[in-house]
Amino acid sequence: MSGSDTTLVPDWLSVPADPAALDPSIWTPSFQRDASGEMTVDGHPVTDLVRDFGTPAYVYSEDTFRSRAREYRAAFEEAFAQKGAEVSVYYAGKAFLCASVARWARDEGLNLDTASGGELALGLAAGMPAGRIALHGNNKSVDEIRRALSAGVGRIVADSVPELFLIDRQARELGVTAPVMIRVTPGVHAETHDFIATAHEDQKFGVSLAEGTAALVREVIGEGLWSALGLSPSDSAALLAGLVADSLDNVDLRGFHSHIGSQIFSADGFGLAAERVLGLMAEVSRRIERDIPELDIGGGYGIGYIAGDRPRRPADIAGDLAAVVTSTCTSMGISIPHVSIEPGRALTGPAGATLYTVGTLKDVAVDTEPGGTQVRRYVSVDGGMSDNARPVLYDADYTVTLANRTPEGTQVLSRVVGKHCESGDIVVRYCYLPADLRSGDVLAVAATGAYCWALSSNYNYLPRPGVVATSSGVAPRTIVRGETEDDLFARDAGL
Repeated sequence: MSGSDTTLVPDWLSVPADPAALDPSIWTPSFQRDASGEMTVDGHPVTDLVRDFGTPAYVYSEDTFRSRAREYRAAFEEAFAQKGAEVSVYYAGKAFLCASVARWARDEGLNLDTASGGELALGLAAGMPAGRIALHGNNKSVDEIRRALSAGVGRIVADSVPELFLIDRQARELGVTAPVMIRVTPGVHAETHDFIATAHEDQKFGVSLAEGTAALVREVIGEGLWSALGLSPSDSAALLAGLVADSLDNVDLRGFHSHIGSQIFSADGFGLAAERVLGLMAEVSRRIERDIPELDIGGGYGIGYIAGDRPRRPADIAGDLAAVVTSTCTSMGISIPHVSIEPGRALTGPAGATLYTVGTLKDVAVDTEPGGTQVRRYVSVDGGMSDNARPVLYDADYTVTLANRTPEGTQVLSRVVGKHCESGDIVVRYCYLPADLRSGDVLAVAATGAYCWALSSNYNYLPRPGVVATSSGVAPRTIVRGETEDDLFARDAGL
């Protein structure tokens, strides 16, 4: 297919001038090609990884994860230290969590953000100190709250006013004080997929900063507390939540939390959210006559998935946020709080790649306008939507390359698809692959270290792949065992 045949090609995709090149905005330095053209991961040839671990396989660079963890931590600590403030980095475990990753995060000085009782249990079992763990979630169970309080977690992020009362009751029964942050909805529209934008009003997370929303919670707290706290119908639900939390005997209001979404490249939304939440903190501080010590501004920093993605450097993100927080606090006359961030995808996404073995290939004539046809090659691999649900969930696009040899010669428009009984089972929607691609070749899909293993399933009774960790000078090893059919059958009570 010539470079001018673009009817089926998105704007960001072009015929590669050098098919063997690995875009540094997508592939980290852990992913290279050796002299023969074969891809290596932290120096380990892909063919060796396939021989020893099979496909599909999530290959995960420990070197990349650790280096990105260090880079984010150093950038934010330096930027806020220049403003006389402290900062903590929480790894958002929902992106990908296993015992090894939790330990890497701990060793690099990161804390751990968990979104369920299971993630909390894993973090504790892996040796992350309880005081460095946060528990999130919009519908925490009593058991999850009690587990967190009993373990002594550093913070519980309350998502609603009813949950504040629930946390207070459990803390009272256990004879402890619950360290609580309140998640607020700052009303900032993030430029990302609607399903991963989390700061607009019409969604399930957080309490609203919008004026007049306190009235929506009036019946929850009762007229007595409403009057005692001096609330008015024009107040926000977030202000109400802060005052309620401060009034509870077994809750220690540590601060406020916001998260505007995921896979965001623009800096504007983060700064605007920080300004709005700091405004709330200033008002709560004025009413309760004490400083609110902590602000969490979430994560969501975008990474490179496809050509044209330009992720921002951690130093730039940190510098911008430190400047916004400092100037806002100065203008409001409040102390700069202890700031925390929650990168997940930004640390773990670029660390991972998925290896697949090519099966069948099929050329399909596609009708185009006006009245023409073009050919697209369908390349089937031995995995699919069960190991990467993001394309079908979010229309996510990925970059793929031939990994076991040099991808030279003519490049043809292709679509990498899985083996599931679904026409939407697409792994890479748009790509160019060599015309001489053949069954048995190995493909590597970049930046699958976040939300791929975490969202994996057994659809069509496919066992979930294992996770292989690599590091320079260290033998690759399994950090999450791949499933077998026996594992699937073990839960079937009829067998």
